[in-house]
Amino acid sequence: MFVKQSDLLWGLDNQFIKNFIDSAMKKTHPEGYKLFNAGDAADFFYILIKGRIRLSVGAQDKTTYMVEHAGEAFGWSGLVGMETYSASAECLEESMVMVFAKEFVTEVAENDSENGLRFYRRLARMLGNRLIHSYNLDDADAIYATQPSQKDEAIRKPT
Repeated sequence: MFVKQSDLLWGLDNQFIKNFIDSAMKKTHPEGYKLFNAGDAADFFYILIKGRIRLSVGAQDKTTYMVEHAGEAFGWSGLVGMETYSASAECLEESMVMVFAKEFVTEVAENDSENGLRFYRRLARMLGNRLIHSYNLDDADAIYATQPSQKDEAIRKPT
């Protein structure tokens, strides 16, 4: 999947997408690499190209979401006015990501207000879906407490 086909960018103006993608750095990280920890300065935004990233919160690093499909976005905290990340992100296998400086994403969105608005609406929808998904995690923890492989399956995607 091409990054421009991600849900976040789907249907946006080609020039907006080009400006957005041109600002990114592609980086590959090994299994076990921490992209960021909860509480770190939220200076970057990420889109997965390939691999698998575990997002977790709390002292026990409770998994809240698995980023595993090309084009999925994460590390959004800085884009919505938060100074620090609310979760930690760890590579569960070698992973390639596109890294965007939050200031540049904001600048691109402000310079093209129509596409910027669509971008932020899609970001809000993505966050809403993940929030709903997180509500279901407590149910998954209770149901699959003794069956971790089924719990991992439930964590991957919202139903």
